[in-house]
Amino acid sequence: MRSQVPVDDGPAPRGTQPWRDPRRSPAQRADALVPLMSLEEKIAQLVGVWVGAEASGEGVAPHQADMIDGAPPWSTIIRHGLGQLTRPFGTAPVDPVVGARSLAASQAQIAAASRFGIPAQVHEECLTGFAAWRATVYPTPLGWGASFDPELVEEMAGRIGRSMRAAGVHQGLAPVLDVTRDYRWGRTEETIGEDPYLVGTTGAAYVRGLERAGIVATLKHFAGYSASRGGRNLAPVSMGPRELADVILPPFEMALRLGGARSVMNSYAEIDGLPAAADEGLLTGLLRDEWGFTGTVVADYFAVRFLQTLHGVAGDAADAARLALRAGIDVELPTVDAFGEPLVAAVRAGTVDEALIDRALRRVLIQKIELGLLDEDWQELPEDAANLRLDDETSRDVALRLARESVVLLRNDGMLPLAPGRRVALVGPVADDPMALLGCYSFPNHVGVRHPEHGLGLEIPSLRDELTRLVPGLVHEPGCAITGDDTSGIAAAVTAAEQADVCVLAVGDRAGMFGRGTSGEGCDAPDLRLPGVQADLVRAVLDTGTPVVLVLMTGRPYALGPDHEGAAAVVQAFFLGQRGGQALAEVLTGAVNPSGRLPVSVPRDAGGLPGTYLTPPLGRRSEVSSIDPTPAYPFGHGLGYTTFAWTDPVVSGAGETGGPPVWPVDGETTVRITVRNTGDRPGTEVVQLYLHDPVAQTTRPVVRLVGYARVPLDPGTAAHVSFTVPADVASFTGRDGRRIVEPGDVELRFGRSSGDPAATLSLRLTGPERQVGARRHLLTAVRVESAGTDPQAG
Repeated sequence: MRSQVPVDDGPAPRGTQPWRDPRRSPAQRADALVPLMSLEEKIAQLVGVWVGAEASGEGVAPHQADMIDGAPPWSTIIRHGLGQLTRPFGTAPVDPVVGARSLAASQAQIAAASRFGIPAQVHEECLTGFAAWRATVYPTPLGWGASFDPELVEEMAGRIGRSMRAAGVHQGLAPVLDVTRDYRWGRTEETIGEDPYLVGTTGAAYVRGLERAGIVATLKHFAGYSASRGGRNLAPVSMGPRELADVILPPFEMALRLGGARSVMNSYAEIDGLPAAADEGLLTGLLRDEWGFTGTVVADYFAVRFLQTLHGVAGDAADAARLALRAGIDVELPTVDAFGEPLVAAVRAGTVDEALIDRALRRVLIQKIELGLLDEDWQELPEDAANLRLDDETSRDVALRLARESVVLLRNDGMLPLAPGRRVALVGPVADDPMALLGCYSFPNHVGVRHPEHGLGLEIPSLRDELTRLVPGLVHEPGCAITGDDTSGIAAAVTAAEQADVCVLAVGDRAGMFGRGTSGEGCDAPDLRLPGVQADLVRAVLDTGTPVVLVLMTGRPYALGPDHEGAAAVVQAFFLGQRGGQALAEVLTGAVNPSGRLPVSVPRDAGGLPGTYLTPPLGRRSEVSSIDPTPAYPFGHGLGYTTFAWTDPVVSGAGETGGPPVWPVDGETTVRITVRNTGDRPGTEVVQLYLHDPVAQTTRPVVRLVGYARVPLDPGTAAHVSFTVPADVASFTGRDGRRIVEPGDVELRFGRSSGDPAATLSLRLTGPERQVGARRHLLTAVRVESAGTDPQAG
């Protein structure tokens, strides 16, 4: 649709403007506005500008000059309107109330500059909480996965979303739905885990919480980013179409259909030579035509220009803009570049069809209308902004509960919980470091490190702070730094351990950006050894003979080799957030019974190419290779301080004569098991259900997760845990590239982990081979019912 109105016309008439009429649908309102806009006004809606809220409260200051030479002044940038404001709170520390006033002042300027009074859509990072100064920092996504608790993740996301909305933010760049494929990748900490069902169900819950709070959730990174060669950030991806379809894509589909996400961000990856930002089959054919997505696709930061500078598939900025628009990208982020003057000139020259501009513009306007930005009563300053508090008691409580549920007890010979009255030494470089609790995209690590004069803005007690409250006489020695080769402190740590009854040894990571940390974006690892000389510290302390509780505070799983076998207990924590020190101390002392389960396997060996549990038989140990890939601790593993008995597995439905129960290829089956707490204290068991398909037309993972449930039980009590599994959940990509449910014998295995089956039920999928599409059932229904109390227990 060609532009009809020149750019220098006066203000559009108000009062009866159809694009402001709430009686019309968002699509009708957008359709009324698009033909009236000039080319420059249209393209202005397709870009963001990187800004930071001013401490004066009078506006935002453009930061795009930090990335692009010769950036124009603010008045020039907004003269035709503006699509998005990039990270006004997440660029530099600013008081939240003052930041909201600054943002509102700039929104008033943007709306006034636009002939149609259109404000900008504001986006922020929110992976571990609203990425703003003084905002609550929650556990990283690996912690969400370890909790196996989507409901709590949804509650957390709701808290995050409401705080963002009160500050004047409309869109959150989360969740990350990349399925972990190589633990060496620095962004492993941002992923929920290595299983698509766990990632998809947890990610969808996060999306629901954010969207119900009025924030547009943005799914990242579509698609394949986590499968880069060698675990390197922004590297080529070697992946076939089946791995993409069966492992990488399902979480995105689940978050769209089960969560209702309204935005998607492209991946930096290239798969088989085609960058995602230029992949029309992915961003339009699959996402929109097949899945029915109607929201906006936003570019990952600088991804449009990267088509020229990194991928070499575009000759210049205009060519990059053409490829991205044609593929389906609607908004260029973080700031004006290829979608600026180069795109205007290309449309004028006829090398880019203006219809592509109109297509993207319509999607952008519909979303702004849905957010209320084109309503007559829209206000620059949200009503709640004057009393804005980003770190309140309720939010901290949610952060603490999620941190508690995320702690995974990997090994315990009875040393935990720590017995009262014992002399305890706390050793290790992360034990007294609050930053070691925070992920890369938390504000203190992501932004605050560049502004030390502002402080953390939060109370973040370290493990030492919290354990000192619970263990009188605690002795602390760091032993070494997180990185570097200085071993001079190990001797003091060894002495402290020798003089103690038990040594808590805390080792791990420090999150950072692009090499400034040991975990995080651009902080990839050559292997899975602990950073620096921490492995030397572990060996030295274990050699003392003092019982050692090894605590791993990390952003990825590390291979501990044979060393960990000498530890009395091993505890894994994935960046637990600002209340993580308290959660860990409570688990160590027994105030909290651990219930976390591994969202990623813990490998045994540091070298070679790490592999996840989702492997066909050839990926497992064999007699024809000297390398044993069996993990030290498998996906789903986790212990507690009580015991559980699993009994009476049963499957509903009649079987064929002499055969297993029937499971129609177009139906569902229900399986049940009884779980009883046979210990002497309350605890939570995580019941996992896995599918095993012994014979299929393509190779299949030996097992894969298809359901799970957290089951809290008091001593002596029991519960019936039922899973109703649609046959669609057993579908996979067949020989000809179609997703099918194939008839044949399968097993559903109840498991304490992927490597520890508690019961196996054989079934037979019956009927003709059935193709399933985008409307297939994605979710296994779970029901937990009380099964009474054993009077002899407890």
